[in-house]
Amino acid sequence: MRDQGPEGLEAVGSVAVRTFEARQGPQPTQSAPQSMDGHHVNAMAGDRSGDNTHTHLADYEELPQGHFYDPDAEYEPDPEYAATLAPDAARQRRERIGPTGRPLPYFPIPGPLTDHGPAKIIAMCNQKGGVGKTTSTINLGAALAEYGRRVLLVDFDPQGALSVGLGVNPMELDLTVYNLLMERGMSADEVLLKTAVPNMDLLPSNIDLSAAEVQLVSEVARESTLQRALKPLMQDYDYIVIDCQPSLGLLTVNALTAAHKVIVPLECEFFALRGVALLTETIEKVQERLNPDLELDGILATMYDSRTVHSREVLARVVEAFDDHVYHTVIGRTVRFPETTVAGEPITTYASNSVGAAAYRQLAREVLARCHAE
Repeated sequence: MRDQGPEGLEAVGSVAVRTFEARQGPQPTQSAPQSMDGHHVNAMAGDRSGDNTHTHLADYEELPQGHFYDPDAEYEPDPEYAATLAPDAARQRRERIGPTGRPLPYFPIPGPLTDHGPAKIIAMCNQKGGVGKTTSTINLGAALAEYGRRVLLVDFDPQGALSVGLGVNPMELDLTVYNLLMERGMSADEVLLKTAVPNMDLLPSNIDLSAAEVQLVSEVARESTLQRALKPLMQDYDYIVIDCQPSLGLLTVNALTAAHKVIVPLECEFFALRGVALLTETIEKVQERLNPDLELDGILATMYDSRTVHSREVLARVVEAFDDHVYHTVIGRTVRFPETTVAGEPITTYASNSVGAAAYRQLAREVLARCHAE
């Protein structure tokens, strides 16, 4: 049971979690505008009646509650969104060229599920820090949950950034993923926390997890410890997303051994690009020796700014080297992401109509489309 405290705080175990409802307050419900064929009309499309030479695009603040800008809609992209992703917005509109320079496919909004599980396990991995792993884990998970998928996020970094990003204070936790790994008889239900996002749960972490890397050295089948811990949870979720620590140590190897797919967030910056070769080599070793089912699902370009030549050159190099392994979705820079960390919320709820929220919804659709194509 959760006890409602003052100022919109809920007690989750010994941890106070700020609820989204407390920040947002009651919102009026509005029906979505519809086109003649009954489909929802993109709220950012503006009014196209009358003079075709004049188009009004609504500001984000003008969108009705529950609406968000969909970059895959049939209308022209919002100029602000296009400017952050492509140096030539007119060509992007005309030829539907994505920021990676390739034709941008249409990723349909997924339908509801009647059954859940077994889960696909995704490791969000890059040995370089500060490339957007935790931000991508939180927001991809929240977007998948928004589309009706049951999601479990695993904080597998001793810094506990994923837990902090969801409003949990790691220092106040009595039980974390460390206890699940190292203590026999520990049930996942004892560690699991419900987040304020419907359909999304959390296995939290704190500095205690740093001791596991040392203690696991003497364990039998040490690389498979996380895999064994997650096995009882597989039938309860559709996706399990693991936020790895910024290293290629034993904890990261555990995450890769447990995972079916790897997503590599890559900052569009030269030093981040240099480490990808070492990471792909590690993934190949895990495939050969520990987990033959492991696949590199995609490289996700983050912190992209089309206004700089450097960002465009790095993204072009990544596409040249990895081709179809690079996601069509690109995450641009926005001040909203640091704000969501302070708020302890995903961007899909904190700034639902923002460019960043639209990008992560598109990423979720692209991930689902890739999984469905298998």
